[in-house]
Amino acid sequence: MSRRKPGTVTIVPNVQIIDIAEEGKGVGKADELVIFVDKAVPGDVVDVRLTKKKKNFAEAVIEQLHEKSDLRTDPFCAHFGTCGGCKWQHMGYESQLKFKQKNVEAALQRLGKIDTSHTEPILGSANDRYYRNKLEFTFSNKRWLEKTDVERDEDFDMNALGFHVPLRFDKILDIEHCYLQAEPSNSIRNAVRKYALENGLSFYDLRNHEGVLRNLIIRTSSTGEVMIAVVFAYPEQEQIDGLMNFLKTEFPQITSLLYIVNQKKNDTIFDQEVIVFAGRDHIFEEMDGIRFKIGVKSFYQTNSDQAFELYKITRDFAEFKGDELVYDLYTGAGTIANFVAKNVKQVVGVEYVPTAIEDAKFNSELNGIDNTIFYAGDMKDILTAEFIASHGKPDVVITDPPRAGMHADVVQRLLEMEAEKIVYVSCNAATQARDLELLKEKYDVARIKPVDMFPHTQHVENVVLLRLKS
Repeated sequence: MSRRKPGTVTIVPNVQIIDIAEEGKGVGKADELVIFVDKAVPGDVVDVRLTKKKKNFAEAVIEQLHEKSDLRTDPFCAHFGTCGGCKWQHMGYESQLKFKQKNVEAALQRLGKIDTSHTEPILGSANDRYYRNKLEFTFSNKRWLEKTDVERDEDFDMNALGFHVPLRFDKILDIEHCYLQAEPSNSIRNAVRKYALENGLSFYDLRNHEGVLRNLIIRTSSTGEVMIAVVFAYPEQEQIDGLMNFLKTEFPQITSLLYIVNQKKNDTIFDQEVIVFAGRDHIFEEMDGIRFKIGVKSFYQTNSDQAFELYKITRDFAEFKGDELVYDLYTGAGTIANFVAKNVKQVVGVEYVPTAIEDAKFNSELNGIDNTIFYAGDMKDILTAEFIASHGKPDVVITDPPRAGMHADVVQRLLEMEAEKIVYVSCNAATQARDLELLKEKYDVARIKPVDMFPHTQHVENVVLLRLKS
């Protein structure tokens, strides 16, 4: 199967790549060993060097590419291969969609015993570049060094503003141009880096927890508004004022200019005070004539255009007639609830995060929507028999849980409620399949449609319509 090079390096020759795994690695076999090969594409024939070997599988990198797959394409980003963001850039977008659909169907079949023969074609994203409305960058004084950096044998700047290198919490890849978010994102990030270096603002030390600059959050909207939030660690006030005034002057299109001082050991800002330096504390997004208030802590689908398509599919699957009572579980900032409100009698939204529920209520009021009610709390605790008796048995349930799926108690409540239809939106086909397996006791799967929200990544949304068995 393999041959060894000096130094116990194991080379496996002529491995044919037959599939692609969720992590973006090609899948091949040698005898009975399954090999996950970094940056390999189905159809490649490669010699691989094993980097990790277990009893039934191994991980490897390409040592030599003998036959190039017809699906392979040249990555368009200079950071591909080091940055962990767009792991499928080396495969054409149409091929990505094919494998995303295949992975969704395989998960539903394997884990939920679901018949996927009637699955509808995946909906691709109209834009496969510059599609995100939010990015968060990290400052670090320990830049990830590429091989070319090390070979230069000269002093170079170790500061970086960019993304974490996979599996290295303390190493940041300095980003020159990111294809995920449209301008002014790249211009602002590069200007902030340049200002910081020229004015002696120290970049954060991720191990020793010291330094001035910690994170940079950029949010944009389809309405043309821009939010910038700079997260400081240990600054002097004049350092804050200097950078913020620079941003205000250099980028007058900024709608919301904020800063946060976070001296915790982790990067989460949900428990931190947000200070408005200039403009509003929020920006506005718009979808189907409905406006949504977006704060720095708000959740909103990061692909705005494709979120509109996702919600239209959700509404279509529900087949509203106009007189329905709808429960919207995991409602977040009430985007789906407010999106479907005009098509139904009433929507009851439930969400764990209290600040999100405040946003949901605000968004209803902002748009003159008066047939929504929102509650904050743990889903399994709120969704009780008493709650259902008080608000009424729903005709339709829309559920859009986090990647972990629904708690078993929530699934049991759904079985007890016996709504005529459940529309299950998921960002993780595996946990969705697990929940569908439980719901099969009383429900049939009627429609399935994957939706690609994140081109060049392994991630995919999936919408499933369940009908109550007669």
